[in-house]
Amino acid sequence: MSYRSLQRAYGLWAPIYDRAVAGFSAAARAANIANIPAEAQQILIIGAGTGLDFPYLPTQNFNVAVDFSAAMLARARPRAAQVRLLQADAERLPLRDASFDVVLMHLILAVVPQPAQALAEASRVLRPGGTLLIFDKFLRPQQRAPLRRLLAPLSASLATRTDVVFEDLLAQRPELRLLDDQPAALGGWFRRLRLEKKTESPA
Repeated sequence: MSYRSLQRAYGLWAPIYDRAVAGFSAAARAANIANIPAEAQQILIIGAGTGLDFPYLPTQNFNVAVDFSAAMLARARPRAAQVRLLQADAERLPLRDASFDVVLMHLILAVVPQPAQALAEASRVLRPGGTLLIFDKFLRPQQRAPLRRLLAPLSASLATRTDVVFEDLLAQRPELRLLDDQPAALGGWFRRLRLEKKTESPA
């Protein structure tokens, strides 16, 4: 699905997004954000949506949230007292290299057209030693999951994907180290992942 199609889809999703997503995702969002290191100062949310992460963010930090959908950002604005909002493409972030201590990616890698590029951008703007927190639905390597794979074309038309394998994305980013992987919902289909950007140069 192209970004233009996603813009249209999320324009339709925006009014009902909270009802569809808030309930099942709240605990995972809170648990992931609780892993933000106390010393973190600059936090970036990629895929801000309607701002469901905002109530859990540390208020003393400099928080930036990006989303490509103007309709979703309009819904997020009333929640954004401590957050700078920016309309931007997750695959081409208009942000400096190594400028954030923490990057959150909640329910975004299984949405964007090129998840590997979105992960690369998240890594680019994360400083060495920084923390990357992900919550999303992923297949495991070699997991057959025929129903999920069968649903992939249909789910793509609904602005999400059911066939993304996180380990395939991570294999392309040797500078990232996976520290924790926790099941979050639906028998582990949704996962909470904590990663660190290595301080040394990858071999």
